[in-house]
Amino acid sequence: MNKLFLIMLLVVSRILMPEFAFGTSPVAKKPNIIFILTDDLGYGDLGILYQNQRKAEGKPYHRTPNLDKMAAEGMILTRHYVPAPVCAPSRASLLLGQHQGHAEIRNNQFDKALPANHNLATVLKEAGYATALIGKYGLQGLQGDSPATWEAYPTKRGFDYFFGYVRHRDGHNHYPSHDVANRGPMEFYDGNEEISSQLKGSYTTDLFTARAKKYIQDHKKGHPDQPFFMYLAYDTPHAGLEIPSMPYPSGGGATGGMQFIGEKDNFINTAKGEVNGFIHPDYRKEEWPEVQQRFASMVRRIDNAIGDLIHLLKDLNIDEETLIVFTSDNGPHHESYGYGDYDPVFFESFGNLDGTKRDTWEGGIRVPALVRWPGEIQESVKNDSPSGFHDWLPTFAEISGLPAPANTDGRSLWPILSGEDNEHDGKVYIEYQVNNNTKSYESFLESKRGKKRGEMQVLYLDGYKGIRYNILSHEDDFRIFDTKSDPGEANDLAGTNGEFVKLQKEMKNAVLRWRRYNASAERPYDDLPVPALDLNGIPEMGVQVASYRGDFPWVPFIDTEKDLPSEFHLLAQLDDFVPKEEAKVFVFQGLLKVDQTGAYEIRFHTNGGLVMHVHDALVVDNDHPSLAKESGKSSLFLEKGYHPVKWVVKKPEDKENLKLELKWTGPGFQDKPLSLYQQTPTN
Repeated sequence: MNKLFLIMLLVVSRILMPEFAFGTSPVAKKPNIIFILTDDLGYGDLGILYQNQRKAEGKPYHRTPNLDKMAAEGMILTRHYVPAPVCAPSRASLLLGQHQGHAEIRNNQFDKALPANHNLATVLKEAGYATALIGKYGLQGLQGDSPATWEAYPTKRGFDYFFGYVRHRDGHNHYPSHDVANRGPMEFYDGNEEISSQLKGSYTTDLFTARAKKYIQDHKKGHPDQPFFMYLAYDTPHAGLEIPSMPYPSGGGATGGMQFIGEKDNFINTAKGEVNGFIHPDYRKEEWPEVQQRFASMVRRIDNAIGDLIHLLKDLNIDEETLIVFTSDNGPHHESYGYGDYDPVFFESFGNLDGTKRDTWEGGIRVPALVRWPGEIQESVKNDSPSGFHDWLPTFAEISGLPAPANTDGRSLWPILSGEDNEHDGKVYIEYQVNNNTKSYESFLESKRGKKRGEMQVLYLDGYKGIRYNILSHEDDFRIFDTKSDPGEANDLAGTNGEFVKLQKEMKNAVLRWRRYNASAERPYDDLPVPALDLNGIPEMGVQVASYRGDFPWVPFIDTEKDLPSEFHLLAQLDDFVPKEEAKVFVFQGLLKVDQTGAYEIRFHTNGGLVMHVHDALVVDNDHPSLAKESGKSSLFLEKGYHPVKWVVKKPEDKENLKLELKWTGPGFQDKPLSLYQQTPTN
């Protein structure tokens, strides 16, 4: 493609497409958003996804009638994936909008501080939302012992209000004021106040539900015109396998169901009865092991809570103004913490999938995902396009009328939620390491039983899942599956024909291009150079520069193929670029020519915000006020050849002239000005 054709194409495109506009939303009114995250609920634990099938087959089953109804009133994302098959990295990636190739919390790094960067709460707060976290957190930081001293306490990371457990481990006791099994009382916070001594008889599923309902009612009364974002993070049905003290209160909504009282030893209306003693009557007479009766009762309690919350939204006449997401942080667990032997095989909580928590087989990473918004999301719809937790941040940003921050790995799910598209334009990428084995359950394929987990990696490319277990080197092949038609991953397509031989190579190249080295979670493929592009021609010198007007609160994610600029330049060199005063954001794209495989360093100096990617790897994230510096550097190991580079820079708020200097150092040269080549080579 020559320069003249490129410019002509741009002119035609601008006639057909609107200019990118910041501050617009695809919906008429910003919705309230309730994101409900359960702890270790398996894909097969919902009636609509698997338990109803077990009932039809005459097998033991448990029921989720309210969640089944929610699914019928909205969309099921049937291939929705967590970023890692365990709690902390999943929750961190969800909040940050980054997959595990970039997020700072990896593997089993429980209680590590959530970075002071853009996250779901800060983005929606910028959009005018009130923000609340009710439930389990676990990302506060390893240092400190109080809201004042924890580095990343929720109210220091964008949440206006917090009610719940701070530490990861505390969430393993579902009666914070009591000794239960082998867990003693745990600290519990309401804002900055520790209140566990006031919570006699309070079961956390009930407690979180009651507080969520009160928050919604108070907000509706005090701030009826302001949307709210609630991250409602239940600590069940993960173990301990504690159960409620009494039946779920009758009715629901504003006057029934769970109610918040707030009095010492009478905090909620179920803080009475026999602590840890109520088995749901549907399961009480079944000849099941007690641990299975307990688990089924825990899931049913969550189901009751969802019905209660939706009832409240209807009572307050905000049901059609509220988007609800219901999901889980990873696959099903196999712990009881003091109640006897427990495994998720009795109800097949993993559904028709293989794998559990800590596996990257489908059962460990594919989670239930229901999305409901009456009038905006079509009812009784399933979408099987692969998607992941990091997609929610750009989704909610778009709905709220904001661009996503440029450092996100996610892509908005709104096109598929709204019915505009059927295929999600995003990535699924998963990393996780643990030194144990896949469970040897009889329902799992023999080839997976007892298989060493070790270093694991998953990506989706061209619609196929690539997965590696116990990776010892980057030469290890991916097993390749079509999980749409083969959810049990029985038919490995790797090497079966030329198409999959080629895809194997592309997957190995892709995973080196999508991620960055992280010293806290080193991988066997860290020392490999990032593969260069395989080009058909020789590129000419040049850089594409797209300029955007508008008021941007951060360096925005911009897709220059979809978000049409106010101006576009194809320049021979970077020094030729002179920014127009009215433009606020500039996107630079081109190819970096590497003459020798080796270690390279990119240095920057700027007075604005800057986010840079090489391929899809985030190499510079210099945007958020708590992180941004005038100067910095990033190291890369690059293969000889051409590498796509994209950086987005935001002019400083005081409207002074933008200053940007980029230099690089490599084998045989030092502090050389960055020069680029056109992204489309000439033949």
